[in-house]
Amino acid sequence: MQVATEKRPLGEVSTSTLVAAPSVAGAVSRTPAELADIVSQFASSDGWMDRVRLRAEGRWYERLYHGPDYDMWAISWMPGQSTGFHDHGESSGAFVVATGILEEHRPGKQPLVILPGQLRAFGHDYAHDVRNVSLAPAVSIHAYSPPLNEMNEYELDGSRLVSRERATERTETLDQEWQAQRRKPENGVGALSIEQKLSTARSRLQRLSPDEAYERVAITEAILVDIRPEGQREIEGSVPGALIVERNVLEWRFDPASSARLPVAIDHDLQVIVLCSEGYTSSLAAASLQDLGLWRATDVVGGFHAWSAAGLPIVLPGKVSLDRAC
Repeated sequence: MQVATEKRPLGEVSTSTLVAAPSVAGAVSRTPAELADIVSQFASSDGWMDRVRLRAEGRWYERLYHGPDYDMWAISWMPGQSTGFHDHGESSGAFVVATGILEEHRPGKQPLVILPGQLRAFGHDYAHDVRNVSLAPAVSIHAYSPPLNEMNEYELDGSRLVSRERATERTETLDQEWQAQRRKPENGVGALSIEQKLSTARSRLQRLSPDEAYERVAITEAILVDIRPEGQREIEGSVPGALIVERNVLEWRFDPASSARLPVAIDHDLQVIVLCSEGYTSSLAAASLQDLGLWRATDVVGGFHAWSAAGLPIVLPGKVSLDRAC
């Protein structure tokens, strides 16, 4: 997709506030290391932060500089805002967190927590998802070379990325199949199949791998909630420290407006990570929590089976907890 135009005309940007290395005559691109130096120097300069705005409905951004070999952007992130998985076309890039905390997610890798002053630099065709999962706003400075003019969006399918266009085509196909089913009297009045309902639920979630869920609980105030029935836990085992809330009472326990809520369910910013046996019921449950306003609710891909296979801590039936495999 083409990159949206900057939020302020370039002519209004004062280049005196830019602290960046001079352009090299005839240069067509900068290396990731050079871009890292550029954003680091600029973030430490004065006079640019007062231009930053916070926008609840989506990330705010503004192109601060557009030269022949690179451009620079400022981006603000309210809690819960993210880019989604994307690349930067043929552009290399770098960014630094000026304030707040961001997380970088890449397929098959542990989430990387990026603290104020920390840098990330990368070459072209680099795909990631950058998120603000904290409870405070964040601001970051980005540079791209050649100047950014294209981004490709992706959906995470298991451990691999699928082009958003393909994912959209698949969604459109499902929608067409749904409409076709609605026109058939023998299928009832507009009923969704369970596969359609599951696909719709997952399209709203930023699902976590077992390792991502483990790290999220360890470093944030996220809560892992095991919704499996007691009989299933007795057969499969359990996760030490997980909160046990069976599926039939989940919404009542986590709705902040419910008289039956748990003490921890004090507001809608709570991140609930739902765990079931194989990662199907948990997706539907997490989407239901989002319907109640718990916008950070999500689930664990593959459920308890995947958690156990990843060597994460478990308690076997009748046994003591097993530490994470070394």
